[in-house]
Amino acid sequence: MDILCLEKILKLKKEPRFRLNQALAVIFRDLAEDWSLATVLSADLRKTLGEKCSLFIKAETLASEEGDATKALITLEDGVKIETILMRHGPDRNTVCVSSQAGCALGCLFCATGKSGFKRNLTKWEIVEQVLFFARFLKKEKQRVSNVVFMGMGEPFLNYENVMAAVGILNDKKLFNIGARSISISTAGITEGIEKFSKENLQVNLAISLHAPTDDLRSKIMPINKKYPLEKVLAAVDGYIDKTNRKVMIEYLLIDGINDSDECAEKLAGLVKKPLYFVNIILYNPTGDFKAPPRERAKSFKEILKKRAVSFSERYRFGRNIKGACGQFAG
Repeated sequence: MDILCLEKILKLKKEPRFRLNQALAVIFRDLAEDWSLATVLSADLRKTLGEKCSLFIKAETLASEEGDATKALITLEDGVKIETILMRHGPDRNTVCVSSQAGCALGCLFCATGKSGFKRNLTKWEIVEQVLFFARFLKKEKQRVSNVVFMGMGEPFLNYENVMAAVGILNDKKLFNIGARSISISTAGITEGIEKFSKENLQVNLAISLHAPTDDLRSKIMPINKKYPLEKVLAAVDGYIDKTNRKVMIEYLLIDGINDSDECAEKLAGLVKKPLYFVNIILYNPTGDFKAPPRERAKSFKEILKKRAVSFSERYRFGRNIKGACGQFAG
């Protein structure tokens, strides 16, 4: 699906400006999969768009055994492949985890995406297309996408402009109409992005991929820490909270023998026991090099956080058996 193609055709046909908004509403609000259904447009325009600007999204899907997650491998116009996943929390809550880049340049050791290398940034429409695919998917069941999280392939704040433009489209009442508070963006700690984000005057949620409580350990598993060390990242988070008075989620992936010790728990508690900090514990999902800690070890880690009065929860792991869980996207 190529929105640039749509804009070009409307310009060539000298259509009035409002025609683009009508066409976008057909795509993103009405969820039409073929221009022949767009009766708001003239028959001639529908025919041209059908020939030159297909609404087809090339994708392969794989559903989890439990039926609570469906992963899609989408092939873009230039042949680049990206992954996205639909997570079903219930009939009224369906979350789409989107990718912001094809591949990723950060090279985190625990993440399959990092191993695939960086290909390119996604355009705003390629990001939105992922949500559109699952919006069409859910329409057949008379359901809708209720939440979107930017936690798929890539670092959202290294593709800042396209990500924020995509957020605007998702939030637009005339298009997807997904509430800002139902959209979350996760960053590995790109401080310039956090600072820009704090000035957006949006109710979109911010999450920080922390995953280690010391610079030495974090640098070993997340090379980006050498440029954005913990002190710098958390200072940016504090600045964000000062400006917005909004809660920030601190994501912490528990990896057996790496960052799951009682000492790590104590140090983490020392970093995040602050107002409006909330820790999200994630048990490591297999990507080949590490493994999740035993349940007792994870329990001990969480008990320390509890004793230190740290606000936290453990994330439910969707799509592990289809390689759709946190850190498993590889395209």
